[in-house]
Amino acid sequence: MCIYNFMATMLVFMTSLIGVYLYRILSVRITIIAIPNRRSLHESPMPTSGGVIFAIVFIICLTILWWLNKLSDDLFFVLGMGSTVAVSFGFLDDMFEIGVKLKLIGQFILSCWVLFWFYDGLLISVGWLPSLIAIPITLLFLVWIINAYNFMDGIDGMAVSGAVFVSATMIWVLLWTRPESEFIMVLVLLLASSSAFMLFNWPPASIFMGDAGSVFLGYLFGSLILVTVMVGDVTIWTWLVVLGYFFADTSVTQIMRVILVKKWYLAHRSHAYQNLARITGSHLKVTSGVVLYNLIWILPLTFWSALSPETSLYAVVLAVFPGILVAYRYGPRLSSS
Repeated sequence: MCIYNFMATMLVFMTSLIGVYLYRILSVRITIIAIPNRRSLHESPMPTSGGVIFAIVFIICLTILWWLNKLSDDLFFVLGMGSTVAVSFGFLDDMFEIGVKLKLIGQFILSCWVLFWFYDGLLISVGWLPSLIAIPITLLFLVWIINAYNFMDGIDGMAVSGAVFVSATMIWVLLWTRPESEFIMVLVLLLASSSAFMLFNWPPASIFMGDAGSVFLGYLFGSLILVTVMVGDVTIWTWLVVLGYFFADTSVTQIMRVILVKKWYLAHRSHAYQNLARITGSHLKVTSGVVLYNLIWILPLTFWSALSPETSLYAVVLAVFPGILVAYRYGPRLSSS
């Protein structure tokens, strides 16, 4: 059985790899290109929206699992159909630059779709909170996750390497703590499909994932956080730890922009990792630094939080504190525009 699972995983990886390679050629021919502007950190036109490929591969494989009765209906409709809408919405934004208001509307619709399927389970899992409070907080949280992942797609390899790290780490955690969890299959599909894309997006990138990829990943992780916490497979503390740097950078940056910038809600390039890329003149150094930080610091803290839930709050503090310091030092204070 293990050899068949390995072969299936490699097939997913190779399908995504070939798909991205062919899409990169096609995108140049039909001019699906990111043109440098004042917010860009690249200097030449680049094929974009490549995230649509690994998203499609993921969705097709998820559909096959559902058809084989390896995935519940609820999960398929949220992770399969919802992800289809998310990647389509992101791709439209790449093509036509949807405005801020329409983006928020789309993100709220996606978040409402998740709650529609898991409404009863959510209310049971947070029974200590009135529904009038639990529902709006959950909606805002899901919208925030979608936006947070979009914010982190600002330099080569940053967003996709985060997806690879998170999915691989959570597979490891679940194999250790919940080996029967159906979420392991979902995360393996994400790991295989996104790691193929990372080969093309690693600095210096030859293709960008675009909003097609970042909205898909944000929606998928938001949904996975909600449902895994709801069923008790993973605690919210473990998710906060494994996404520690992303949460720290995006949260501190947005808070500081609200304080420093009048139109804080507009697109910008003032995240710490973006400013560090400009200071060092290297996307590779910054992305590699975050990857090493995740492997050396975040990985053991994630296992601490999973294996010792009673002390997991300490792991959360240790996971996000360095990111908060970096975001404060190198974020909007250096470049608020």
